[in-house]
Amino acid sequence: MPKNKFQDVIFTIIMATIMVYGMVVYNVALNTGGVTGETFLLALHELPIMVPIAFILEFFIVGKLARFLAFQVMKPTDRPQFITYAISICICCIMCPLMSLVATILFKDTKTFGTWVQTWGMNFPMALLYQMFYCGPFVRLIFRTIFREKKTADQSLPAKAVAEAE
Repeated sequence: MPKNKFQDVIFTIIMATIMVYGMVVYNVALNTGGVTGETFLLALHELPIMVPIAFILEFFIVGKLARFLAFQVMKPTDRPQFITYAISICICCIMCPLMSLVATILFKDTKTFGTWVQTWGMNFPMALLYQMFYCGPFVRLIFRTIFREKKTADQSLPAKAVAEAE
């Protein structure tokens, strides 16, 4: 969806913020035994630390690697939404273990390999489902609203669809 570096930065900031917040809420709920109003407030305390880390990882490393991996199984001529899904899945498969490692080091009392694997295992299903069904579509809606494209008469549907997938 982003058409240039500026848009890519904005998209990544929005995605990192919403994705990290949702995952931190989930982890706070796991640690406190449930979801209360306080859960959402407690999650805000980790955002200034985790969002910049997620942004840096995704923007400079994971995004490029995920696109490379996605196009090992997808073709540029495939349906744009399937390309988007493939990239999103690859991003989750890379970001989840990395962010779980960061969270284990920064926030867990026990900083062992086992704690990291458990954190990763608990986070991965939630991260994938949250990304595919809620966060991803919501962030793309926000992004499309901010960066509305002007429709032109000569813009063909297939070309537009391919451009949106990138």
